[in-house]
Amino acid sequence: MKRIVVGILAHVDAGKTTLSEALLYKAGTTRRLGRVDKGDAYLDTHAIERERGITVFSKQAIIEYRDTYITLIDTPGHIDFSSEAERALSVEDYAILVISADDGVTAHTKTLWNMLSSRGIPTFIFVNKTDIAKRRRKEVFEEIKTTLAPSAVDFTSAGSSAFFESAAGCSEELMAEFFETDALSRGSIVSAISKRKIFPCLFGSALKLDGVSELLSLIDEYTLEGAYPADMLGAVVYKIARDEAGKRLTYIKLTGGMLKNKDTLALKDKYGDCRYEKIEQIRVYSGDRYKTVGECVAGMVLALVGPVSTRVGEGIGFEPDAECTVEPVLDYRLVLPKGQSPYEIYMRLLSLTEEDPTLAMAYEPETHEIRVRLMGEIQIEVLKELILTRFGIEVGFDEGEILYKETVAGAVYGAGHFEPLRHYAEVHLRLEPMPEGTGIVTATECPTDTLSLNWQRLILSHVEERKHRGVLTASPLTDVKITLTAGRAHLKHTEGGDFRQATYRAVRQALMKAECILLEPTFDFKITLPLTMLGRAMTDITNMHGVAEPPEIDGDFATLIGTCPVATMRSYASEVRAYTRGEGKIQLSVGKYAPCHNATEVIAARGYNPELDERNSAGSVFCKGGSGYFVPWNEADALMHLTPEGRSASRESSVPKISGTAPKTVKKEASDEELMKIFEATYGKVKPRYVGERVENNAPEAPKKERPKKQKERREDLFIIDGYNFIFAIAHLSDIARVDIDRARDTLIRMACNFSAFKKCKSIVVFDAYKRVGAEGTELKYGSVTVVYTKEKQTADAYIERLAHELSDTRVVRVVTSDKDEQLMVLGVGALRVSAREFYLELSDAYALIRESIEEYALGKR
Repeated sequence: MKRIVVGILAHVDAGKTTLSEALLYKAGTTRRLGRVDKGDAYLDTHAIERERGITVFSKQAIIEYRDTYITLIDTPGHIDFSSEAERALSVEDYAILVISADDGVTAHTKTLWNMLSSRGIPTFIFVNKTDIAKRRRKEVFEEIKTTLAPSAVDFTSAGSSAFFESAAGCSEELMAEFFETDALSRGSIVSAISKRKIFPCLFGSALKLDGVSELLSLIDEYTLEGAYPADMLGAVVYKIARDEAGKRLTYIKLTGGMLKNKDTLALKDKYGDCRYEKIEQIRVYSGDRYKTVGECVAGMVLALVGPVSTRVGEGIGFEPDAECTVEPVLDYRLVLPKGQSPYEIYMRLLSLTEEDPTLAMAYEPETHEIRVRLMGEIQIEVLKELILTRFGIEVGFDEGEILYKETVAGAVYGAGHFEPLRHYAEVHLRLEPMPEGTGIVTATECPTDTLSLNWQRLILSHVEERKHRGVLTASPLTDVKITLTAGRAHLKHTEGGDFRQATYRAVRQALMKAECILLEPTFDFKITLPLTMLGRAMTDITNMHGVAEPPEIDGDFATLIGTCPVATMRSYASEVRAYTRGEGKIQLSVGKYAPCHNATEVIAARGYNPELDERNSAGSVFCKGGSGYFVPWNEADALMHLTPEGRSASRESSVPKISGTAPKTVKKEASDEELMKIFEATYGKVKPRYVGERVENNAPEAPKKERPKKQKERREDLFIIDGYNFIFAIAHLSDIARVDIDRARDTLIRMACNFSAFKKCKSIVVFDAYKRVGAEGTELKYGSVTVVYTKEKQTADAYIERLAHELSDTRVVRVVTSDKDEQLMVLGVGALRVSAREFYLELSDAYALIRESIEEYALGKR
């Protein structure tokens, strides 16, 4: 049986779900025809969908028609849920694009068409609601050919000479076959459809089942099954959800090999590290019902129970990760009920970002706020209901802010130097503008004989790991190519964290030098309204700084198509309905980012000063007299050890000096407080170990005393664990925490107790301010493990840094955290850093040894 996955897409209210229900009914999957308006649609299974009458979540249904096994995926049509529709495209073999005959090709239809084109998905076009449309079929078909697909072919008369002639004009191969035989073979048409050279078009009414059987036959006869490798495993994760019992479901399409129940998946992150997830159950869903299967073959869409760390868009096996191009354009603050802890609620809501990564939910520790990125008002209302029903929390949202971005106007070089005592790194980068929608692109042209390939890869990973902020409004940087042109390391003193600091400073210095451009999101709009209101609409668009094409006049109505800033048009839909008394319609889709129409006002309103941003410093740190000193970004170029091309600067030797005298050209020296801030931000407080280790900046170097031969005896290892960081870095603990944070804490404490007892060491587990306002801090003892709940407003990071500093003289202190900034602080106070993943592997090894010991004892071998 032929297996294909068919997605169904449309603009809102085009009758997409109605068509899905009609296909299911005609194919015999359902015994009665579901209706959206009656709330009994087979695919609108969620209470929110049935209440609102719109599709919010993508769902699948199984259709077995003749010799074809169809997995039909129904996607949301509203612009606010465009990202949900886009994610489903990654698993579709074919698509059905539904167009309302009355509305024609809307702005959102064009957006969907561009998505399908960029992924090369063969598409069938179904023109719906022809029974009630005022427009004629020929008129709608011509609009489709003009605005979407010149090679659209009307399949209503398939098999006729006129049909063959129309289809032959879509490609040279078909034309040659038509001239030779006066017809076209079915195989040639099927091949042309799969290569997107022909777009079949049908007309009908889904509600009245007109044209539905013809569409089913068309899909059965004119589609091809994908070619999947049998000896290689491949799959794409397109959706994360939870069932009624709260179990995590990973929806995938298997694109190669075979999967069986209880198999173990090898998943790789972007750095190539593997993690392993066991499949507990394989489900095949149809609507809200499912059946379990023991094994599955390529081409099937499945829901896996068991994996807890999979990501939307993740590729498994030979499949690469898929990217989402639809981004929210508005940023909102979550308004919580009084007395609720923002951090604890944030931890509970994180599961929502697994299901929809575009939410980009973030917690601001300085203001204790939760920020969420959304597309519009409908998504806000749906998210409110979802949080209430799933978590029992009634939340609100503020008015929201526009998500601006920044880019550069021309090429610019930037350099970063980081050289406090016993550290060294220098990086030179070039920033260049790229076309809209490119994002951040990295490259290197640094010779490997100047800087080893490993260091170059590290620098590029530091460029990619951070969301760089612009210097106009601190908005994210985009559409820039960042090229590594030169860099230098020291054989003895360079560490990975040094290049992180140098890289960040190089990017920042380049932005300070560059001519930066503030970008704002735009809407593509299509407004249809009475001719008498045309003047009002055109005036409004001009006042909103939008641009419209010449109006299209059709009887008593006019249509305007154009683009307009989101900032000015976000609430215009209600105005159109008001001044046209309900006769006008506006259709919006997210357009491109364009130069901001009121950049000066926005920059002034934000009041951002990049020179005061301590977290994003543009200056560099050089070394003098045995200690580091700060040099502002506009003076740093004169002191760099390399030129942007990688040649040694004439005033410096080819080998960088770790200590020396600062050139006299530098007039500004940082105060002790400024130097301490820079160093503490990276490595934490450093306590001198011997008398004479420090010297004054302007004093001659004092002779150093010999290191004492006899050192303090170090006692047993001490592990300091950042509790919440570890919990949310480890997949199964994170999964527990999203359901019950108390249980996750208890699990970690038990693991630490077992580990400490087996290793004969002591452990301290630190959690941030616990539960209530006014907490005074608590210490609890569990054998060799101490559990610390910090005071109110005292972070675990600050507590761990102080504790490591106090104890590192007398013990081997190992701090367990995956927070990279905290790891750098730990190194600065003389402790050892251990990532959460490394410590978890150590825990696993200890547990394995414990089990072996128990088994040996049970067998009498001890």
